[in-house]
Amino acid sequence: MTFHAKFSGYADPALHAAGLYIGGKWQSGSGITVLDPSTGNLLAEVADPSIEDAQRAVDAADAAAAGWRATPARQRSEILRRWYQLMTQHAEELATLIVLENGKALADARGEVAYAAEFFRWYAEEATRIPGEFRHTPSGSHNILVDHEPIGIAVLITPWNFPAAMATRKIGPALAAGCTVILKPASETPLTAYAMARLGEEAGVPPGVVNVLTTSNPGGITNAMLADPRVRKLSFTGSTGVGRVLLAEAAKSVVSCSMELGGNAPFIVFDDADLEAALDGAMIAKMRNAGEACTAANRFYVQAGIHDAFVAGLTARMKSLKLGPGYDPETQCGPMITQNAVRKIDRLVSEALAAGARATTGGKPLTENGYFYPPTVLENVPVNASIAREEIFGPVAPVYKFESDDEAIRLANNTEYGLAAYIYSRDLKRAMKVGKRIETGMLGINRGLMSDPAAPFGGVKQSGLGREGGVTGILEFMEPKYFAVDY
Repeated sequence: MTFHAKFSGYADPALHAAGLYIGGKWQSGSGITVLDPSTGNLLAEVADPSIEDAQRAVDAADAAAAGWRATPARQRSEILRRWYQLMTQHAEELATLIVLENGKALADARGEVAYAAEFFRWYAEEATRIPGEFRHTPSGSHNILVDHEPIGIAVLITPWNFPAAMATRKIGPALAAGCTVILKPASETPLTAYAMARLGEEAGVPPGVVNVLTTSNPGGITNAMLADPRVRKLSFTGSTGVGRVLLAEAAKSVVSCSMELGGNAPFIVFDDADLEAALDGAMIAKMRNAGEACTAANRFYVQAGIHDAFVAGLTARMKSLKLGPGYDPETQCGPMITQNAVRKIDRLVSEALAAGARATTGGKPLTENGYFYPPTVLENVPVNASIAREEIFGPVAPVYKFESDDEAIRLANNTEYGLAAYIYSRDLKRAMKVGKRIETGMLGINRGLMSDPAAPFGGVKQSGLGREGGVTGILEFMEPKYFAVDY
């Protein structure tokens, strides 16, 4: 008996193998295999939709749009609140399902479910607080009224690394704003999205308000939906390369876009930092989800005076992590999502080692079953190595030595990305001053975790457009309408 065969309820992959969810109805099928990254074994097979299926999803979202738009904010709020409560009630089942199809450690999966559910609770509250504006024109000629209206049908595209949280971070504000949606989860991890759609049904989401389909033809399916004039919003989380392609496609129909793209986060440790606190933060910023996070610390810049002690401490901590299947309660670092992910990490590490870097722990992929790469620390890494420019998306920590504040800032900004950054220093004035000069959308000061549903999440430069979460997140799914009024 395989591990997943022992589970029932929402944790059972077989429950979600029906596939497409369109207009409140489930459609069975086949074509997309979902594998357990810990073993490479088959978990389930789900339907692979056609262009016609995507069109049906738009039709369903359109048929539900007027009714959902007219639904009172309090009613939308209560549905989201019930959805939050159901996710909380079934948290362990959802966490188990995430572990099975994503591979992350069970503790990380539990944390993701709690984080994901919070977006429904947050936007249940924000649904009743959509802002408006009233003021007089400076000339006194008339009055200005500004209302916010639902932008329309939204296509939501989410990645595999946080299959629950990336979905709720988009669905929550969209539904709170009064939009209907089509969610396209990653083909590696569709089961969690289907599980949450079932919970949405239980919560009272009307048919057609939320539709879910995954596909092996993401370009064709997405392009067909974006070409439909009824689709007015695209919210995408994924790589910068794919984001650029989607932006070009969306431009053909002038579709509003929110893009949360790649990252290359610097983690700066100054000489005056609390070493143990910096190591604690480094482990969180690097090893959350085994490094498969867009906010993961990708480049560790450590000032010369504390560099050796930091490398020694980080090496000891990374070496002590238990590597194994995510569903083992003792596992601290699970497998990567695919074998290709392991190959990419190995390429980056091998190139760095060939250029003069030294691995203080790890540094070679494992040969056992599953898609594993060991926690790795590299020192003496050349600043022009590929690993300094590309997103690692794995449990590898390259460490670079710097001397001055200006050098740290220059190195941190030497990237096309600008999603997240981290600073450790006992001098808050110094940290804030340096933080002001770092080109990033989010900054953690003496913290290794910054994500919060109540905060605006997003980046600058090639890391994206717009923000998710916080009080601004709902406005990404709304259009301001100005009324010039005389009375």
